[in-house]
Amino acid sequence: MFGLAKYGLDTILIILIICFLCIIFSLYYFDNILIKLLISIIFIDFVIFTLFFFRDPERKTPNIENAIISPADGKICLIKEVEQDKYLNNNGIQVSIFMSPLNVHVNRAPIDGEVIFKKYIPGKFHVAYVDKASELNEQTVVIFDNGKYKILMKQIAGYIARRIVNTLEVGSKVKKGEKLGMIKFGSRVDLILPKNAKLNVKLNDVVLAGETIIASID
Repeated sequence: MFGLAKYGLDTILIILIICFLCIIFSLYYFDNILIKLLISIIFIDFVIFTLFFFRDPERKTPNIENAIISPADGKICLIKEVEQDKYLNNNGIQVSIFMSPLNVHVNRAPIDGEVIFKKYIPGKFHVAYVDKASELNEQTVVIFDNGKYKILMKQIAGYIARRIVNTLEVGSKVKKGEKLGMIKFGSRVDLILPKNAKLNVKLNDVVLAGETIIASID
């Protein structure tokens, strides 16, 4: 069972209005019934895709204390060691998740904890799955602290995605699997985990936000 993501209701409304007006215009402007039918089908399909894109299915988050949960739906496109991350100021493990336009795009908190850092960074719009997107693309960076360790999460805009939504503020308390925003129309999410994290995923694995265990820390 799923509903529609609240973060996309404004976009859905705008697209519905535009598509409706285009269909009405085509019905009055064109005489050929086949052209009218074709235009109507195109815009109806676009509405259906928009509703599909902004779907927000229910998720059951594992109740495992030391588990780090996937913040996004998609495919693991990169796993690498990070030396002296500029935000966490220590070494870690980067796990990157590529979200295609067909994935659910609602993002969720990877751990229980407090938001101790948040920063929006303007940038470029390289294809999200390439490595340089992590540093050069527009993004929002958030650091979660659960009192034992810190985890950094980046919402990264891609070639198509141009709108990052993040409702968190510094001082916000979050629960593992809690919704925190989304990236509209194709994107990527990076996690920087402590170096002692034990990974539970590998390259090209498909993960689900709020459900898949990315790693654990004893």
